[in-house]
Amino acid sequence: MSFALFLLILLVATGAVWALEAAFLRRWRAEGAKQPWWVEYSVSFFPVILIVFLLRSFLVEPFKIPSSSMVPTLLVGDFILVNKFTYGVRLPVINKKVVDLNQPKRGDVMVFRYPVDPRVDYIKRVVGLPGDEVSYINKRLTINGQAVPTTPLQDYYDEESVRYAQRFTERLGDVEHELLIDKDRTAFLGNPAFPFSDACRYSIEGVTCKVPQGHYFVMGDNRDNSQDSRYWGFVPDENIVGKAFFVWMNFGNLGRIGPFR
Repeated sequence: MSFALFLLILLVATGAVWALEAAFLRRWRAEGAKQPWWVEYSVSFFPVILIVFLLRSFLVEPFKIPSSSMVPTLLVGDFILVNKFTYGVRLPVINKKVVDLNQPKRGDVMVFRYPVDPRVDYIKRVVGLPGDEVSYINKRLTINGQAVPTTPLQDYYDEESVRYAQRFTERLGDVEHELLIDKDRTAFLGNPAFPFSDACRYSIEGVTCKVPQGHYFVMGDNRDNSQDSRYWGFVPDENIVGKAFFVWMNFGNLGRIGPFR
């Protein structure tokens, strides 16, 4: 059971008891009699659960970075905030969009439900928009025939893999961010099967995909240590959770607080 569904069930249960208490139960009790424990707890916790449910469903949701696929932008253990209304208002649990506000842009760091298993949330950077042709050939990213600009930086020591990686800045749309390339790591992607996989062409050098309408092509900033659209396909619009924008805590690095791009 997802946490959103659990929270909804808890909200409905405590809300029902709160409403019954306000309308009927308190009138039937003898004057001065204490509330039963289940009524007392429900009445006390309902407002708190309601506030948490509304904030988490429509404003911001916390998320913990579980892997190194977004290094150096986001580190393992970062606690981040996800803006739930940037791309529109969605109904909780079923994730159906009811108010359309904005569309994801190239360069956005986006949280979404993993297409292979929608019970799991993933976080990656939006690279390709609907209709784009995205190529990642020999560790170089090209969008609609134009190479994405990069600038080399000092090498980055990746503590998880205990090795150095080449570090670059990359400009995707209006967003300039850092990425890592492991020049010694090569991976033949094969020909994975996923919805619209016939829109992709794989070779020993990499992959080229035409992004279907209503879908997005996403990649990790740690390019050679990221399972992303190259492996499991496109992110459908209905899987989008929101836009990540702020690191609010990392217990292993207390200085990691603030916005990111």
